[in-house]
Amino acid sequence: MRRRLAIDGWGVLGLAIAALVVLPIATVFYLALFPEENIWPHMLSTTLPRYVRNSLMMMAGVGVLAGCVGTLTAWLVVMYRFPGRRVLQWALLLPLSLPAYIAAFAIVDFLEYAGPVQTWMREVFGWATKRDYMFPEIRSRGIAILVLASALYPYVYFLTRSVFRTQSGAAIEVARALGCGPIGSFWRVGLPLARPAIAASVAIVMMETLNEFGAMEFFAVQTLTTGIFSVWLDGSNAGGAAQLACVILIFVFVLVVLEKFSRRRIKFHETARNMRPPKPLELSKGAGWAAAAFCIIPILSGFVLPMGILLDHALGRWELWADPDLWTAMLRTIALSGIAAGVTVVAGVLLVFSVRLMRNGLMTRLLPVTTIGYAAPGAVLGLGILFPFAALDHSFADAILWITGFDPGLLLVGSMGAVILAYCVRFFAISVGTIDAAFTKISPNLGMASRSLGKTPRQTLTQLYAPLIKGAVATAGLLIFVDAAKELPATLLLYSERTLATAVYSKASLEDIEGAAPAALVIVLISLIAVAIVSLTNRD
Repeated sequence: MRRRLAIDGWGVLGLAIAALVVLPIATVFYLALFPEENIWPHMLSTTLPRYVRNSLMMMAGVGVLAGCVGTLTAWLVVMYRFPGRRVLQWALLLPLSLPAYIAAFAIVDFLEYAGPVQTWMREVFGWATKRDYMFPEIRSRGIAILVLASALYPYVYFLTRSVFRTQSGAAIEVARALGCGPIGSFWRVGLPLARPAIAASVAIVMMETLNEFGAMEFFAVQTLTTGIFSVWLDGSNAGGAAQLACVILIFVFVLVVLEKFSRRRIKFHETARNMRPPKPLELSKGAGWAAAAFCIIPILSGFVLPMGILLDHALGRWELWADPDLWTAMLRTIALSGIAAGVTVVAGVLLVFSVRLMRNGLMTRLLPVTTIGYAAPGAVLGLGILFPFAALDHSFADAILWITGFDPGLLLVGSMGAVILAYCVRFFAISVGTIDAAFTKISPNLGMASRSLGKTPRQTLTQLYAPLIKGAVATAGLLIFVDAAKELPATLLLYSERTLATAVYSKASLEDIEGAAPAALVIVLISLIAVAIVSLTNRD
């Protein structure tokens, strides 16, 4: 009886965690179905077509470009030897440490009319006005696609490189023996085998593009995410914002379905017991330098150039670093991200353990449901969290006013609790995925042996499993910490105090790139920690 109660208790805990994670999405659908003022017909005839068109074009453009760059660079560093290969194979991950909105602020400042490039051109060639020469429009959809693809291609590169490294070298050698050259081997063998990873990573890139707010606003590209802010904050219409959020969720659902559909019949199994990885071929001098140049270009555009611009603005201007608001924002960011990482990891461990403990269909289906937050943009989660918190806040304040006669005001809205919940929901998939993979590597017999020795589920978790999964827990916590530090839309909507991300946005939106540079550099330095760990744990 005691064992059954313990198992029932873990099941209730798992259901409670899953319900809390799904609550924001359910709230968004409720607000969309029952709006106070239905402006859907008005949006349908005015702004919605533009939002949808821009969103689709951005997703398609960034997805295709990032997919091509990520796949080709992964193929080159795995299959060939060329100058700088060992450095480039981890340097290609560097743009992942630079949030897209920070790269957008830096690139626009560098290339716009008053920036150093066009200023230098006018001085050198004697041009007086913009009408005297041709230069691409910087705040445009095309430049936005280039910047976002440069920032997001590492998702494709990392997953595809992992697949190429685990392919059988025999398959590539057979293709070469049958007359396939470098292009034929890639097109007929490498690409089909990596197609599932490419489809999954491109879907992630497209979802990140749909989630992007800061870069889109800076490039003046009106998408569904920027529309949520416009309708809600400028138009004061939560129902309309929720309806736009539902359109985004439909887009995300379609992406997930298409990704699953694209690889439904693609299954490859390695039959050899001792699989030999592919052996890189030595490229000729000219081809080797061409391959190195192809790998260097995305690093330059996605990391070196934006970082150089930020460093130029920040270094030597010590008054910017002496600003106490910067260090207050940094400490606040560390506190928020650290708490969110800790809570998310603990909740992930408890949920995964309860699912494995219960071993029934209902609990097993909880895991994929709880990962929906990672696919939902931060603006959607912010909308779904704010209204339950606001309702709870008003009820709590009314109760205190009725009992004491004192009105405490709103305590939850704009607080750390709201934004921490948003971070937890947004990045819960990282926790669940990493920890579930760690649990999978542990033999079930160990757990059964522990229980047969009289250990309770809590003792089994803390004394047996915790030491075995501590590495995965630490990795998941670090990744969540870094992603939370970079998160912008949810922080803007839910938190009233300034963090590093909102400090960068507020300064850059006022064209104060110098003021934004220190906070941006601190975010990048924090993010580089995760990139270093990823590269070190996945090196040859």
